[in-house]
Amino acid sequence: MGDVDVAVIGSGQSGLATAHALLRKGLRPVVLEASERTAGSWPRYYDSLTLFSPARYSSLPGMPFPGGDPDRYPHRDEVIAYLTAYAARLDADIRTHSHVTAVHADGPGFVLDLKGGSRLAARAVVAASGTFGRPHRPELPGLEQFTGTVLHAAGYRRPQPFAGQRVIVVGAGNSAVQIAAELAPTAQVTLTSRHPVKFARPRILGRDLHFWLKRTGIDTVPLGRLLRTPPTQLVIDDGRYRDAVAAGAPDRRELFTAIEGGKVTWPDGSTEEADTILLATGYRPDLPYLARLGALDDTGHPLHRDGVSSVHPGLTFAGLEWQRSLASNSLRGVGRDAAWVARHLAVHLSRT
Repeated sequence: MGDVDVAVIGSGQSGLATAHALLRKGLRPVVLEASERTAGSWPRYYDSLTLFSPARYSSLPGMPFPGGDPDRYPHRDEVIAYLTAYAARLDADIRTHSHVTAVHADGPGFVLDLKGGSRLAARAVVAASGTFGRPHRPELPGLEQFTGTVLHAAGYRRPQPFAGQRVIVVGAGNSAVQIAAELAPTAQVTLTSRHPVKFARPRILGRDLHFWLKRTGIDTVPLGRLLRTPPTQLVIDDGRYRDAVAAGAPDRRELFTAIEGGKVTWPDGSTEEADTILLATGYRPDLPYLARLGALDDTGHPLHRDGVSSVHPGLTFAGLEWQRSLASNSLRGVGRDAAWVARHLAVHLSRT
């Protein structure tokens, strides 16, 4: 059981950016990745996923997003290749097949239990395991009684298995709209949610929306301190999705009011059979390994301020949604959070 400066749990964008920042502070991070590759959850996202930020705004610190038009919107496989290359260039100890099952306090530091029985002692820990492993399944009227298929977007890959089906996609964010529009040519699809879809144009006055977010400073406003709940997610759309919804492919309805067997009841009282309900309802922090530390609230969310644990100062978080700013868990913004975490840990470890 060897001692390390900082154990970083997860090798997605947050873990890699944090490792980069820690190295710049002269610390020795060990990055622990449960899977067989260093690209976080990206290989498990649906095949057609594209970023809603252009390549020029989708880089981690120290390595621009490569190739092609910098104003293009990279697709999933490009992001996987980019993160894999970033990890390869990073002078850090990255250990795949290293699934952390529990973290224990050990004096001022920590001991990490790994699947298979090995243990690792670390002076500090960064939880950068993201959210993909904990899909959010909200309480919806009658959902538990539905006799068809209930699937979360985490399990969706491509439209072909749903050909000819009646599919209801629940959600109002980017993934919900993208998946519903992709399914519409091969299935009868309804997009439904409690709140309306809010579309935003990707370009304003000839400039990409993210240029204005950066130029005005909105991207770095400390929303984590100012807002109790995050704002409604905007769907970045050049017009194709708005037009598709207007044409009824998919159609848009308010959330169903009941389910009985395979039948869904809509707010107007009409009912119909459905084959699949697909939940594009987001994710929650995936931090089961911290349960014994008392570092989580009753819902499994971390107790923290700006990414620093309120319970253990040597425990930090990277890439949480709204951790510090609008862009906290995005490729374009996670570098700022990573730098903040590294600065905190450098000071903390100098005192312990």
